Amino acid sequence: MTRKDNAVAEKADQMSENLVKLEELSQRFLTLVQNKQAVAPALSGPGPDLMVKASHAYWEEAVKNPARLMAQQVEYWGKSLSHFATLQQNLGGMQSVGGESSATNSDPRFSNPMWQSHPYFSFVKDQYLQNAAALRSAARSMDGLAAVEQKRLSFFTDQIIDMMAPTNFLGTNPDALERAIETDGQSLIDGLENLISDLEDNQGELVVKLANDKVFELGVNIANSPGKVVFENRMFELLQYSPSSEVVHAIPLLIFPPWINKFYVLDLKAQNSLIKWLTEQGFSVFVVSWVNPDDSYRDVGLETYIEDGFLTAIREVKARSAQSQVNAVGYCIGGTTLALTLALLKKRGDSSVNSASFFTTLTDFSQQGEFTPFLQNDFIDGIEQEVAQRGMLKSFVMARTFSFLRANDLIYKPAIKSYMMGEAPPAFDLLFWNGDGTNLPGRMAVQYLRELCQSDAFATQGITLLGERLHLKDVKVPVCAIGCETDHIAAWKDSYRGVQGMGSRSKQFILSQSGHIAGIINPPSKKKYGHFTNQDLTLSSDQWQKTADFNSGSWWPSWSAWLTRRSGKKIAARHFSEAERENLPDAPGRYVRL
Repeated sequence: MTRKDNAVAEKADQMSENLVKLEELSQRFLTLVQNKQAVAPALSGPGPDLMVKASHAYWEEAVKNPARLMAQQVEYWGKSLSHFATLQQNLGGMQSVGGESSATNSDPRFSNPMWQSHPYFSFVKDQYLQNAAALRSAARSMDGLAAVEQKRLSFFTDQIIDMMAPTNFLGTNPDALERAIETDGQSLIDGLENLISDLEDNQGELVVKLANDKVFELGVNIANSPGKVVFENRMFELLQYSPSSEVVHAIPLLIFPPWINKFYVLDLKAQNSLIKWLTEQGFSVFVVSWVNPDDSYRDVGLETYIEDGFLTAIREVKARSAQSQVNAVGYCIGGTTLALTLALLKKRGDSSVNSASFFTTLTDFSQQGEFTPFLQNDFIDGIEQEVAQRGMLKSFVMARTFSFLRANDLIYKPAIKSYMMGEAPPAFDLLFWNGDGTNLPGRMAVQYLRELCQSDAFATQGITLLGERLHLKDVKVPVCAIGCETDHIAAWKDSYRGVQGMGSRSKQFILSQSGHIAGIINPPSKKKYGHFTNQDLTLSSDQWQKTADFNSGSWWPSWSAWLTRRSGKKIAARHFSEAERENLPDAPGRYVRL
């Protein structure tokens, strides 16, 4: 047998193996589809009322101003015909298309040269961009829709446009086709294995895995700062971290992360761990690690998080440190609830909190921003139906919601790499943490969405919790808040407005460059993102930034200086006793693994 014959035989054997694998994978895929649990339909798209209103507005415009709609159609037809004629001409001579558009230049989805040089791919791309422009024009030029409805229609139109991009389909993705040819189809087999693995890991729900979870182990190469679990109840574990110096500030630092994610975003690895860095600055660091609730937590609301979470943690830290006060930190929803807790403590005449720091925290929800499409009644009605049935809001629902705010970056791009190119997800600690979500108790989720997000009760008429009417203006302790310039979850201008509404006489606001996570997890050693400072919080957000001082590098040292002035004298570092070392579980604890 010749070398050529051997090569042909090997390819045939490889094809046979791939066909067997394909059949096995198909069976696993069908099993997943058949066993997938149903989700409330309202969580997967807007209610029919939006579509009815949009259709009515469209047809009303067609009757009142048919020339306008006809002009749009004629323009669309003309461009489509021009694209087809160009395709015919190029196919006849198989010429290079050229004429790269500025839209294509700036769109990383179309970076493969074949989008410009190959007549077929050029036609597909140009027609997609033309279709997208026509859809956006139609959606955003409708009269008769309220501002919120217009914003929602535009958002969901963009979602459809992103979903229908030619890069999302094998037959119109030159990168995926080239990879399949290079690997004799193995990339498609690997991609299908990745797809099925993601479905199996999420009980049939499609949540694209963003990071390789096989290379990280909690407490070993991630979340491994030395410390102990010093208290546990049904809601949280309290972690105390080992000091890095012989003396520490007397007033301890207590950090409340969001319970929508795991706490260890603050302790990913030594190089970017805020927890480790704080111990090195001489702070006694305590961190709350929230439980990942199951359906037995269905009746847990904000009251329980405050009473059995925040107030209990404050009491325990005061006892362990023999101090009458703590400095508290709240991150995201942890900050929102810290503000509620501070208002409650003010009502009760309790001065247990000496100062409060807020990381990317919303307390004024008068502007719903990018979350507007998801904060209307049809979606929240769907969440109420879901939690009434399950007792909790599963983590994938929130993960999917946040992902749709950046669909191309967080859904389609990773899906193409994993499912169509057959690539393994990257070993990236931040993305690993991002995929380690938590469930939300049913009652708390609805309370938060209805009373805070929709009604904006805390910043306006007040919200009643634990027998008290709580207002944002009741937050009186010294405050330092950190916002992030490109944050799409807690927009910095909304965070700034909330700080303005607090009753504190001493306020500091720091604006970090970058987004919700990267702007916060920005150690000084990176020398990467800078930050803005401005003492005048009476200004509008735009004027505040315009007149602010820009500081190169991380905001951590600026905040540390503010915190140091409020952390008391230096005392001997607090170390664990021998009995505690032997009997207390090590950080990161048990709850973080649930």
